[in-house]
Amino acid sequence: MLNIFTLANGRLFQEEIESLEELTKFQPIWVDLEAPTLEEKRWIKQHYGLSIPEDAMDEDIEESARFYEEDNGELHIRSDFLIDDDEDPRSVRVAFILNQHNANLKSRGVLFSIHDEDVPVFRLLRMRARRAPGLIEDAKEVLLKLFDADAEYSADTLEGIYDELELVSKQVLAGDVTDARAGEVLAAIARQEDLNGRIRRNVMDTRRAVSFMMRSKMLNSEQFEEARQILRDIESLDNHTAFLFDKINFLMDATVGFININQNKIIKIFSVASVALLPPTLIASVYGMNFKFMPELDWSLGYPYALALMVASALGPMWYFRKRGWLK
Repeated sequence: MLNIFTLANGRLFQEEIESLEELTKFQPIWVDLEAPTLEEKRWIKQHYGLSIPEDAMDEDIEESARFYEEDNGELHIRSDFLIDDDEDPRSVRVAFILNQHNANLKSRGVLFSIHDEDVPVFRLLRMRARRAPGLIEDAKEVLLKLFDADAEYSADTLEGIYDELELVSKQVLAGDVTDARAGEVLAAIARQEDLNGRIRRNVMDTRRAVSFMMRSKMLNSEQFEEARQILRDIESLDNHTAFLFDKINFLMDATVGFININQNKIIKIFSVASVALLPPTLIASVYGMNFKFMPELDWSLGYPYALALMVASALGPMWYFRKRGWLK
């Protein structure tokens, strides 16, 4: 899918392109390629003279090769963006190419973005740009606003983690955590821990990308100050992710503690039962080994007497355990 974005009266407008002829009619500041076909890449090559690298969206690319500038002035940035899916939270690699001097554009450059699936941050920026005139002025501003929206999207996701952990905390701290409930709690904690880790990695990647833009000296004074503000926002997110890691570890330890308590209760039952049955076992052993004649044949009360003595010897320890509170 090929979408272009143009500026008109300070607003960002989107057009879906289905042919090379349509592409030549517009002067965009942002060209977005979502899972582009070979034909769409060919249109970009013919009209803008831009060759999209084959490894643009590779996940195994070296970290040092994710930010660089070509001799012709093209700025290449590969950054990860978070997708907070309830079933499958994940990060999506997006390749940015900022062409600051293009002969086919009267505006100051164009931003190209290449990715395999729709990114929520892109939708958020498009919605804001349509509603807020003057939000975006050039291609560099688009890239900065994307990173700004990415930081805010991470912050919103962190708020969701706070809410989920609050529900988990109520279940854990209320006590009486059964093994089944403990399993559900551990699964919920594991999901939030994974998401929190992805957010931490995502904001680290965004920080590196914004820092690279600042070092490249491509930003004007206002954009440079905006980039510094983005870095400050990311710094505040780091503190939240660290706190959430501590909270997750606490809830994990508390849940495992309740599981251990439940297991100890089971072991306690067997321990009490084994101790309570020791006297009857001793009586049965003595009774069966130390009589010259079998009492049940020589004495009619032999069996009842032995059974009564075994029951009485078992009730004594049970009464003592109950008095000490060991049976609760």
